[in-house]
Amino acid sequence: MSLPALSDIRDEYDFLDADDRYRLLIDLGRDLQAMPDALKTDSTLVRGCSASVWVYPMRDGDKLHFLADSNAAITKGIIALVLTTVQDRTATEIVATDIAAELAPFDLSRQLSSNRTQGIPNMIALIKSTAERHLVSPPS
Repeated sequence: MSLPALSDIRDEYDFLDADDRYRLLIDLGRDLQAMPDALKTDSTLVRGCSASVWVYPMRDGDKLHFLADSNAAITKGIIALVLTTVQDRTATEIVATDIAAELAPFDLSRQLSSNRTQGIPNMIALIKSTAERHLVSPPS
């Protein structure tokens, strides 16, 4: 299942109270494409997250598609939200995207505990570095 547009998520998020915002994040995480357990390795693990988060990039022509998972429901929703900003875009588009600015209207650091949000910069950094590597070695 594909994720909704970030603007649609933001519109819904703005009208919800704190408990419903948690539920929305959990639902986003449930909507992520399944990530096979075989891809959940040390090399796909995002460092610095309080929960385990795995991100695996796949190339689809000139676009990047990411599989992701977490062992915590809300964290899985957070990575789904992050991926919504870059999913199925070219490496050039991903590198040019200010993911943190795209997520700023959600004000996650005020909505969630610091434990839940501490890994977001690391998720973003991993996605950006992946896109930068794909710029260096474009598809054949």
